Amino acid sequence: MLKIKSNIAKVILAGVLEACPEAALTEADIAGWLEYPPDVAMGDLAFPCFRLSKVMRRSPVQIATMLAERVASACDCVSSAENMNGYLNMKLEGSYLTADVLPEILEKGEKYGAPTFGEGKTVVLDYSSPNVAKPFHIGHLGTTVIGHSLKKLHEFAGYKCVGINYLGDWGTQFGKLIVAYRKWGSREQIEEGGVDALVELYVKINNAISGNEAEGIAPNPALADESRAEFHKLELGDEENLALWKWFIAISLEEYEKTYKQLDISFDSYKGESFYTDKMPAQVQKLRDMQLMKISDGASIVDLEEYGMPPCLILKRDGSTLYPTRDIAAAVYRKNEYNFDKAIYVTAAQQSLHFAQWFKVVELMGYDWYDQLVHVPYGMVSINGAKLATRTGNVVLLRDLFAAAIDKVRQIMDEKNPDLPNKDEAAEAVGVGAIVFYYLSNNRIKDINFNMEDALSYDGNTGPYVQYTYARTCSIMNKAAAAGICADGAPEGVSMNAQESELLKTLSRFGECVEAAIREYEPSVITRYILDVAAAFNRFYHDCAILSAEDEATRAFRVSLTAATRTVLGNAFNLICLRRIEQI
Repeated sequence: MLKIKSNIAKVILAGVLEACPEAALTEADIAGWLEYPPDVAMGDLAFPCFRLSKVMRRSPVQIATMLAERVASACDCVSSAENMNGYLNMKLEGSYLTADVLPEILEKGEKYGAPTFGEGKTVVLDYSSPNVAKPFHIGHLGTTVIGHSLKKLHEFAGYKCVGINYLGDWGTQFGKLIVAYRKWGSREQIEEGGVDALVELYVKINNAISGNEAEGIAPNPALADESRAEFHKLELGDEENLALWKWFIAISLEEYEKTYKQLDISFDSYKGESFYTDKMPAQVQKLRDMQLMKISDGASIVDLEEYGMPPCLILKRDGSTLYPTRDIAAAVYRKNEYNFDKAIYVTAAQQSLHFAQWFKVVELMGYDWYDQLVHVPYGMVSINGAKLATRTGNVVLLRDLFAAAIDKVRQIMDEKNPDLPNKDEAAEAVGVGAIVFYYLSNNRIKDINFNMEDALSYDGNTGPYVQYTYARTCSIMNKAAAAGICADGAPEGVSMNAQESELLKTLSRFGECVEAAIREYEPSVITRYILDVAAAFNRFYHDCAILSAEDEATRAFRVSLTAATRTVLGNAFNLICLRRIEQI
């Protein structure tokens, strides 16, 4: 559709400049204003001519009337164009779609829909980044799947992508864990219980510090002081504490890798907060040398009042660093290491001010790449309105959620397709896919009150529905191959019915959806598009005989349409961490 819009935009621009040579417009302007009418009876594309009224000094109706004849005669992709209340409404030429769009999908295959604007450029993506010694819960799903989808999208556009898991592997929580382990834990307990055993210790010491009236536990603030002291020893390189810290990290990573494997996610770097400990002093000194820091109530800050933001804290009163200090040091390191053209940070929307502050500090420090830093915020997840918190134990673990989904899928498969090969693998792909698709169906900035029944529903606009649609295309193609029917495109002279035309037009929109998803950092653009393709294909499937079509040419064309649908769905699935399953 991008190519079609470009062709139409060229013709419209030529008409505008002929009538009004002084119009300061570009082809990109015109293409960007083209719309999809709300009713297909009005046409396939529409141009709102009121946008040109001021520059051309004519009414939208006059402009639309003037442009209609030119577009209809000069664009081989347009079959008709007419004025409708100041809109130039256009219908696409079916022969153009069958002769140009369908062959392109079949020829390009896995490259169909891929932009090229990322070639020769590097993107660094910071996402997932769990706090070590805590399990994955539903609250971690957003940064993980949004971040990886953005990585897949950028890779699809030709970027070299570096996925970074910026582990939360430093801080006073490790002092707490060290104290708790020595008081109540054992190596056998941790080896057997893994990250769950670490969480039990973490919850126990937090209850001990703050008290728990319901359990008759009196507050013991001395444990907080003891924890800070143990973390300080860790910072100074105490060998025993370092050994425990490394062990806690190894236990945690072993657990995280199980979840990443289920999601088919891998990272290029696991450099966490601790890696930047020795890289912060240089940035602090640079701030001092540039006289950007000042002392406020004993702490070192960068004053951002003139930029409408609170001060950015760089050092605490005791001289210890804070998150902005580490983030600035990490950004400088990554720029030097990867020479990125863009650095993307996927975190909760609550951290938007934090990123705005240290991004501004990077700018004030004179780093000319400050405008390459991008924060991609997302909404929070709650369970029936309750906020998640590891320290109180109020979490829904991701592994439990995945297991419940997988079990439900397996039960359905046992009932409907008991002889399905690789049933366990398929159940995992569909079960995990149901959770991911449910999450990514929402605009990323919206808060989600997670509902298990909705997420695991197998009716309506769900992951299982679109995966089943993909499997249906695979089944048809396997049967076509067995019957010797090839997907060679549209035979000359083939005429499309309404369902065929709508499906092909939907498939043609993939490239512009990819560009929109990248431009807006919004995976849900792809998820919604997948639903559009699935709906269009299933209407086509139910209304049009494919393998039993009345003549050879129609059979070949419809098999080609099915092959194109399989290609586009498969490409789109890959962009949102959804696995392609050929049998369900």
